[in-house]
Amino acid sequence: MAEENYITIPQLAKLLGVSRVTVYNRVKAGKIPAKKIGHDYVITDQTVADILGKKVSNQSKERIDDAVHRTVREFAQTLKLLSTE
Repeated sequence: MAEENYITIPQLAKLLGVSRVTVYNRVKAGKIPAKKIGHDYVITDQTVADILGKKVSNQSKERIDDAVHRTVREFAQTLKLLSTE
C-alpha cells in the first residue's frame, strides 16, 4: 500500500491562493476531505491532486457522471433542438 503524504490547511491555502479561513470553512462544510490529527486538520496528497485537477478520483468521476446524466435528463428536449440547428 502506498504511503499517503499530508499537507496542512495553511499549506493548502497558500497553494490555492486563498485564506486559511476559506480552506478551514470548506473542510468544516465537507467540501474538502480532511483528517483531524490532534488539533490540526491535514489533507492527503490525493485530495490536493483532485483539487488541483491533476487526477480525478473515482468519487469525482461518479459526481461528474451524475451531473452529466442529470443535465441530459433535464435538458434533453433543448439538446435535441440544438442538435438540429
